[in-house]
Amino acid sequence: MSTFKGKMVIITGASQGIGRACAKIFAENGATLALHYHKNKKAAEETLASLTGVGHQLFNADLSNPIAVKRFIEEVIQAMGGINILINNAAVIEPHSIDLDNYDNWQLAWNKTLATNLLAPANLAFCVAPEMKKRGGGHIVNVSSRGAYRGEPSMPAYGASKAGLNSLTQSLALALGPFGISVNAVAPGFTDTERVENIVKGPRENEIAAQSPFNRIARPEEVAAAVLYLASDQAIFTSGAILDLNGASYFR
Repeated sequence: MSTFKGKMVIITGASQGIGRACAKIFAENGATLALHYHKNKKAAEETLASLTGVGHQLFNADLSNPIAVKRFIEEVIQAMGGINILINNAAVIEPHSIDLDNYDNWQLAWNKTLATNLLAPANLAFCVAPEMKKRGGGHIVNVSSRGAYRGEPSMPAYGASKAGLNSLTQSLALALGPFGISVNAVAPGFTDTERVENIVKGPRENEIAAQSPFNRIARPEEVAAAVLYLASDQAIFTSGAILDLNGASYFR
């Protein structure tokens, strides 16, 4: 297949997990990829080496820094020639219980989480929008979470950041639709990635799997397939949608 042949795609947080799965499926479908990573260069290089096609490149940036975001997008446009699709996947999870943390830890967790999970996607969208407008359209897909709806008592900033990301998705869908730019989100539940391996394969493994009637958690490839669809021209009229990917483990 070459559905995305000639398309330039940015994937943030592409070192592993959902980001890596997205990179593989977009590459298989003909896209040329700008793969973002922050700290895990080795894993990012492994992602790059696993891809089909040519022209893919790695870019390093701390997306919690607005100046770095702007520089990152400028570097991508210069190196890749343009941007058609942005996948906002990069995120952090900082456990911080209101019952256990001191105030300093509480502030640090909230600041870091919101800067990466909410402000970075907003800043990235701002920076790519002019390029997409110039090209007559584009697609932005944000990776949200089931936690935006069901609550995250052990990491409330994470749940709040994803709820904000959902609202941002819909606001941008309205603002950018007139320019042919669609904006959507996927909201997975637990997904079998390195980030949550200690949780989903720990003492709570059976309990977590049983949250879904399929008695398992999502695979990264399943989330990536949904992202691929939402980033396709066939899905332009889904703009503003937030697609739940939690195996019927939570309804809203």
